[in-house]
Amino acid sequence: MNTNEMTDMNTRHPSSLDKILAKVCVNCPVCRRARRQQKGSAFQLVKQVETKVCPFCRAYERVYGRKAHMAGANHPESPQDGTPPTP
Repeated sequence: MNTNEMTDMNTRHPSSLDKILAKVCVNCPVCRRARRQQKGSAFQLVKQVETKVCPFCRAYERVYGRKAHMAGANHPESPQDGTPPTP
């Protein structure tokens, strides 16, 4: 496999199925808590399970470009002004 083929695989656009599966992760109470709190048992669970077991977390990573447990500025749950969420 040459470099161009590898680049194409890494920059592929998420499919419509990926977007549907990622939406499940966005609405998942465990994943939402992990993204908001960034600590605790939900965070550890999602961090351990996301790439190995959960197809929704894997789709989330393909769609949003970050792991399901990570908070981010352009995430649907994040505040638009960049301030951290209040507990």
